[in-house]
Formats: sequence, structure tokens, C-alpha cells
Amino acid sequence: MQKVVNNAYEAIKGIGDNMTLMLGGFGLCGIPENTINALFESGIKGLTCISNNAGVDDWGLGLLLRKHQIKKMIASYVGENKEFERQLLSGELEVELIPQGTLAERIRAGGAGIPAFYVPAGYGTEVQGDKEVREFNGKMHLLEKALTADFAVVKAWKGDTKGNLIYRNTASNFNNMMAAAGRITIAEVEILVPAGELDPNQVHTQGIFVKRIFQGTDYKKRIEFATTIS
Repeated sequence: MQKVVNNAYEAIKGIGDNMTLMLGGFGLCGIPENTINALFESGIKGLTCISNNAGVDDWGLGLLLRKHQIKKMIASYVGENKEFERQLLSGELEVELIPQGTLAERIRAGGAGIPAFYVPAGYGTEVQGDKEVREFNGKMHLLEKALTADFAVVKAWKGDTKGNLIYRNTASNFNNMMAAAGRITIAEVEILVPAGELDPNQVHTQGIFVKRIFQGTDYKKRIEFATTIS
């Protein structure tokens, strides 16, 4: 199977309005910058985006929010994005906030084919809602359902032409588990090498999960905000 495509624009072919996307990253660390920019330029709308957070106002998923391309965000932290806050409070954006560990496990479960699981986080809070509740070992737990997506978009440091991926340090974050939970997984990498050049012992995501891969360019590697001590 030929997995290598030339760029992000080729990689997003097939993504259409009203689809569900998973996008890796934590803050702005390890986000698929090139693919997000291609989605921004494509004008695709009505998206449900599953991501730890929604970027900042002028970068990452904040770009898609600015053009109202996202109708629903499923995330765990959204505190660095004023446009997100505005759209939420005005009712323009549907939001499902999930405790971070629960979000990670719902994605992992989706990739593993586990339909649902019980977790204590959120019991007795707004997170509980109308979810099924059961007691285990004297503690109340909520039934949480697995998450999957039409497309998962991940960013890796290095990959090969078969789709095997290596993440660098904390840029692994949500990327690895999302790669297994998308029906079609797109990987953008900083370095693309021929198959066989990666040490199998260092591979984090196996190529069987990746359908499309390309080498990205012009990475900004921004941070949300800088703190200086004078």
C-alpha cells in the first residue's frame, strides 16, 4: 500500500463537512501544524474536533475556530483561547469537556476496540450527567464510552514510508493513542525516511495504523505564552 503523499493538501482528501476529527497535541506541543493549516484553507466546516485543547486564537485549532469551521469541540482544557470562550458563551460552539485522564482513556479504548469502561473521575459533578453509575470496591464509577473518529491527524518527529512513527519527548502526548482510534489516520512528520531505517525498538506507532504520511515543512513550534523572570 502506497502511504506517502506529497503534502497536507493531498493528505486531507476525503475529509468533508460534518466529519469527526481527532487531532494530536498538548497545548501547541506536537500539533499537526501543516494539516491544520490545510484544513483552514480548505474551508471544510461543521467539524467535530477531538483534541486535548483548542490551540490559541491565532494558531492550531484556533485558526479553524476563527473561521467557524468547528461546530463541536471535545476537549479537556481550553483556557488559552479567547475566541473559544466567546463562541462557547454565545452558544455558537457546542462543547463537551472531559477530565483529561478520561479523555485519554476514551481515545485509547476506541483504538483498542473497547466500547466502554467505568471510571471514578467526574462522579457527583456536571461531568456525570445522565451516565450510568455503578459501585466498585465501595466507590462510585461512571460509564464512559470510547471515542473514535472518521480521521485521526497526528504529528511525529520521524516516520518511514510504511507509516511507522517515532515521537519526540512530550510531543507523544495524545498522538500515539489517536493514531489507533481513527478510521483513517494521517501522519505528518518532520523527517521521513525509507522503510527499514527506523530502529523497531524505538517505534511508538506501528505503520498498520497509518494510512497516509507526508513530510511537513516550516514548523513554528510555538508555545501558548511566555513567562519571564526579571
